[in-house]
Amino acid sequence: MVNKLWINFVALVILLGLQSASAQVKLDANRGHSHNDYKQGIPLLTAYYAGMGSIEADVFLKDGELYVAHEVSEIKPGFTLKKIYLDPLAQRFKANGNHPYANTALKLQLVVDVKEDYKHVLPVLLKELEAYAEVFDAKKNANAIKVVISGDMPVPADFKDYDEKLSFDGRPATVYTDAQLARVAMISDDLKNHTVWNGKGNPTKTDEAKMKAAITQAHRKGKPFRFWATQDSPNTWIVLERLGADWINTDNPNKLRDFYFHQDKLSYTNPSPYTPYTPTYKSDGADKPAKNVILLIGDGMGLAAIHAGLIANHGDLNMARFHAIGFSETAAADAGNTDSAAGGTAMATGFKTNNRYIGMGPDDQKKTNLVDTLAGFGIKGGIISSGDLTDATPAAFYAHQLDRAFNGAIANDLLTSKAEILVGSNRKAFEQNKNTNLLPALKSKGFQLSNQLSDFAKQNQGKQLVLLDDAATRPVIKGRGDMLKQSLLHTIEMLTKNKRGFFIMAEGAQIDYGGHVNDLPYLVTELHDFDRTIAEALRFADQDGETLVIVTADHETGGLTLLDGAAEKGMVRGEFSTNDHTGIMVPVFAYGPGSQNFNGIYPNNQIFHKIIQAYRLAK
Repeated sequence: MVNKLWINFVALVILLGLQSASAQVKLDANRGHSHNDYKQGIPLLTAYYAGMGSIEADVFLKDGELYVAHEVSEIKPGFTLKKIYLDPLAQRFKANGNHPYANTALKLQLVVDVKEDYKHVLPVLLKELEAYAEVFDAKKNANAIKVVISGDMPVPADFKDYDEKLSFDGRPATVYTDAQLARVAMISDDLKNHTVWNGKGNPTKTDEAKMKAAITQAHRKGKPFRFWATQDSPNTWIVLERLGADWINTDNPNKLRDFYFHQDKLSYTNPSPYTPYTPTYKSDGADKPAKNVILLIGDGMGLAAIHAGLIANHGDLNMARFHAIGFSETAAADAGNTDSAAGGTAMATGFKTNNRYIGMGPDDQKKTNLVDTLAGFGIKGGIISSGDLTDATPAAFYAHQLDRAFNGAIANDLLTSKAEILVGSNRKAFEQNKNTNLLPALKSKGFQLSNQLSDFAKQNQGKQLVLLDDAATRPVIKGRGDMLKQSLLHTIEMLTKNKRGFFIMAEGAQIDYGGHVNDLPYLVTELHDFDRTIAEALRFADQDGETLVIVTADHETGGLTLLDGAAEKGMVRGEFSTNDHTGIMVPVFAYGPGSQNFNGIYPNNQIFHKIIQAYRLAK
């Protein structure tokens, strides 16, 4: 009977908690509580300029002055509540037109935690507050900074004995009359009273119910709720917000501010998943030569990016359909991590090289790339990018320069490349080239020039150079559409006519861009566009039976960490550790004849050699 009653109670609490949480305003930095704020390197101002809505100062009364300190032994001369908190707050309040912050939507409360002897502390505090007129008096200004008493404080029956300038920090177990409750600013409790959860992962369902019950009880009284003694981490903040807590304790106001300020860039929900292609696997792992190879490079695409894409597509991706999976070590010749130039060159030439080098070895000598190598065997090559055609990754498959920034020289290198089809943007690198004869010279080499995909789609033979408007390669999230998929499909259609086979490198360029700007929606939508393109490569491989599909990345970008996710909702939430590349391994997926040879862990330059071996070319 007891167990049944407990189960019913828990169910009711969860229901009430969900209803309560759904009524909560989504948290932001102004719901941050700067715990033990006086211990900050710069007390008050660190939390204030981080936009915290609650700032806590512990006080002791000594020689008629209120000092800010955690212990009596820590009291320092001049470190008074008036000097460190009241005066600076009053100055800023007046400078902001009698508002706590310049942004008038933001509120502020000063939590004065009385360490001992409230009977003598509170009269001294009230006397000090009299000097600030409307700054701390809601009767004179509805926007006043609220002063909330916590720690050693009067019993609720005595609240009435103190000026209404003071509010009080309530407790869940305390019973209040309506009049007493009117003086309560918030209800707080020690997290340990409800759970042993350490902030990692989630609390148990039982503990979660207890935590929700405390929060719901406060909300039913019309009061915001705060747990103290919580772990100070993004995962903790996410869980507390999900459970409906109104204040988030922190010792890192700037970190909390950044976490909430950038939430539009750190979370993404995709309500409409696409259905991945289901391969037949008929030719997968077949012990026979590949006639064609399609190399798909997700620039900057690490495992966390792939996992984010998987969750956001409700738990499935085309990449998740591969059976042969390996890992590529991406370090450059001159550094532990790599940029796209060195990463792309390693795959394109079989040589690790220095960062920024395009098609050049660390000895500053040109290295022959896959496109040119395979052309010697009658295999035609295509190069496609959903970004700048002269950028590092695509450039590594046709150019030879000591710096990836030499866009004009890279474009000019196309004159010596044996590539048959190229699609991408940055037309000005070709049209405004120092070699003013570049475009006529390319035409004389047999290239037909197109500026739109619709024009390219009309071509059915010959060499093609498709120089798109930069707007045509804008981010997917801003309306680019499926240019990468369409470019691959038509390139396949044209090159499959070649009896000796083809090699195509197609780059999902802007997964990298999303990582660099630490924008999860940008990154995930680009990854989904890339993954849809993978579906077409797999579909062709099944139809053809002689095509090897390889999917990998040149490096990881952004140091993405996933903090939360719900595949059933297509929701993912993360955090980035850098705006640069990282040195972690990236996955290699393979499908088709010889796919099993891409299992294992190997340096990125081995991808070149594995592709050559897949063709089983006669020497």
